[in-house]
Amino acid sequence: MSFAGPENDLKLFEALDRAARRHPQVTAYIDGERGFSFGQAAQASEHLAVALLDMGLRRGGRIALLSPNRIEWLQLFFAAARIGVAVVALSPRYRDSELAFMLADSACQAVFTVEQVDDFDCASMFERLAPQLPAPQLPALRQVVTFDGARFAEMAATPVRRPLLDDASAQVQADDLAMVIYTSGTTGRPKGCALTHASMLASAWGQSQHTGVRPGELLQLGNPLNHVGGITCGVLAQLLAGGSCELVGTFKAQTVLDMIRRHPPALLVGVPTMLTLLLMHPSSASVDLDSVRLIVTGGSNADATLLGQLKARMPTATVMNLYGLSESSGALVMSPADCADDDLMQAIGQPLQGVEVQVLAPGGTVLPHGEIGELCFRGLGVVRGYIGAAAASGAFADGWLHTGDLGMVDARGFITLKGRMKDMYIQGGFNVYPAEVEALIASHPGVLMVAGIGVPDPVLGEVGRYFVVPREGISLSVDALLAHCAGRIADYKMPRQIVLREQLPLTPAGKIHKAKLRDEAV
Repeated sequence: MSFAGPENDLKLFEALDRAARRHPQVTAYIDGERGFSFGQAAQASEHLAVALLDMGLRRGGRIALLSPNRIEWLQLFFAAARIGVAVVALSPRYRDSELAFMLADSACQAVFTVEQVDDFDCASMFERLAPQLPAPQLPALRQVVTFDGARFAEMAATPVRRPLLDDASAQVQADDLAMVIYTSGTTGRPKGCALTHASMLASAWGQSQHTGVRPGELLQLGNPLNHVGGITCGVLAQLLAGGSCELVGTFKAQTVLDMIRRHPPALLVGVPTMLTLLLMHPSSASVDLDSVRLIVTGGSNADATLLGQLKARMPTATVMNLYGLSESSGALVMSPADCADDDLMQAIGQPLQGVEVQVLAPGGTVLPHGEIGELCFRGLGVVRGYIGAAAASGAFADGWLHTGDLGMVDARGFITLKGRMKDMYIQGGFNVYPAEVEALIASHPGVLMVAGIGVPDPVLGEVGRYFVVPREGISLSVDALLAHCAGRIADYKMPRQIVLREQLPLTPAGKIHKAKLRDEAV
């Protein structure tokens, strides 16, 4: 596919270089006490690009990045893009078996990481995976480099040899692989989504045009860079508009609130879980949020409780829902700026410019407006497929991305998400979509988070089990939740089991990990 913006053949590093020419002194990235202008960011990527060439990496090669959000991650991302090397984006929450599969599946030649994340020793993990290089199980891997070590410092200081770098950059094409992002692996092995320069920039351009980001506007980026929510919806959408990003290393509500105090943002972006934790933190009430003009919540539509809290704290800010996948390089669907509250709560938005949507019945028939089926997309940002073991997947049949998400489209083009196809359960012969029941339970003022799954039942076949995390300091009972639901949904949709918990498992992208809840139920 081609970049759907003004330049069809723009590459990622060219987008950075253009921002450096237009806004050389504007702060592009803030990382703790460190600030980097667009000009400095472009220069740093050139030094590292030559260092990667000196390591023997060439167009078509792959390196892995595993760390919390930090400036070195971005510097290497753009450095690799300059020479046609793809970045395999890995979450610091992955552990030995997951990483062993992903590194082998992607044939990574080098890994760049950190010594430690919180209490976890990343360096020791790589020593276990590959005590010596090359390792039999990772034959392509040649080097493991830590960001804070002497080796990386040497790389960052590598002199730019212009003829060598310019020759490597000239070979890069917009349709070259730029990034591999592994799905969360909710069923079977994770799949490596093949994102190109063109697909990432197309998605970022569509979002940037829709949100109207202005040069110099600051985004506090809590979404991880190893996910499209961080790299495309955050960094690249800002880059194309000349906007700035402050990198949140690891999301902690207190840390983010302290950052907001120091650098008031114009934009807040996060999955509903992040925004809820931010607003519920005891320090939140003392933080001035008047600078925020746009709030983008991704992963699902805003529920009534969250929307009410956002509007109470930031009454002049616009709230937008965003829906996208790794397979779409970023955003596919967003709410319009003038979206009514009812639509924000019920729908994920409308397709962005350049995106087509259709709803399919199980047999492949295209369904009309108002009927529920699988959401399928094509156009802006949709990738061509996967790499490695999943390369033959049928998720992109007939040029359409089959999302596995259930939803419907109304006559205005608004899309309502009903949940994952595998989440739907059949209770007593009736189809039940957990997302609908979750939204009702979440509307109870005492509920912080909720997730529903279907579990076997000897009489009804399946019943709904809903896991609920109460808000801090709230005494919540199962009876109170059942009373809250009674009479507000059909009797066959009523939750038959409610389990109160202190927390729910999350995916590396910060979403509730239902596969782990299903494993617990077995």
